[in-house]
Amino acid sequence: MLTWQVAGHGPLRLLDERLGRVVAAGGIPAGLAEFFADLGNTAVALPVLSVVMVWAGWLGGRGVRSTAGVKGMAGSAGAVRGRAPVRWWLPPLAAGLALAAVPALVIPLKLWIARPGPPEMAGAAPAFYPSGHGATAAVAYGVAGLLLLRGRRGVRACDGAAAARPHPPAATATATATPSVTATVVTVLVPLLTVGVGIGLVRRGYHWPLDVLGSWCLAGVLLAGWCAVCDRWDGGGGRAVRREASDGAGPDGP
Repeated sequence: MLTWQVAGHGPLRLLDERLGRVVAAGGIPAGLAEFFADLGNTAVALPVLSVVMVWAGWLGGRGVRSTAGVKGMAGSAGAVRGRAPVRWWLPPLAAGLALAAVPALVIPLKLWIARPGPPEMAGAAPAFYPSGHGATAAVAYGVAGLLLLRGRRGVRACDGAAAARPHPPAATATATATPSVTATVVTVLVPLLTVGVGIGLVRRGYHWPLDVLGSWCLAGVLLAGWCAVCDRWDGGGGRAVRREASDGAGPDGP
């Protein structure tokens, strides 16, 4: 519906441009807005995601080796009969492909819709919907957060044998509390970063609000695709990670 309103010069587009002018002339500090807008630049978002991808890949490989060692010691082949193989490399690879899909989808849409930009971007080519910076930030930081939540579960899986040994009460409490803090930080920080980038783009006059909202819709499709791929083929519990992201710092499942 957003794309139809923008492409067809509907009433929502007129309201959008009025709102954009109000936000651009608002009281949000220009320096702060510029900082958040820059977080949607590929030069910033790509290195952040790359670090998380490497970490997730290393952790996934470590988890597979640890699990294989436990199975070999226990000789419990029947316990894992029928389970899908764990493709530890799939979530990081799918994350990189999701980010690579952003320009492949955004650029044709921009050229097709050919929406002019705000007054501050006068003279630029009419190609502002959807926002590339908005989509880049939402996908890069969103999938990085999902990878971090997966890694959190991977650490618990690798350390499962250690949990069976007796621990002092303080150590047990710390081990239980830390993952919850991690989940809370990720589930709060990622949406705040994404919204901050969107507001910064509008405040600095780089995009209209609907440009940003449309990019978030596109990012939602890509993130859902990442979750679907991991649920279907990685064999490592992608549904549990997505449930954890939606529940925030709720209690962990078995």
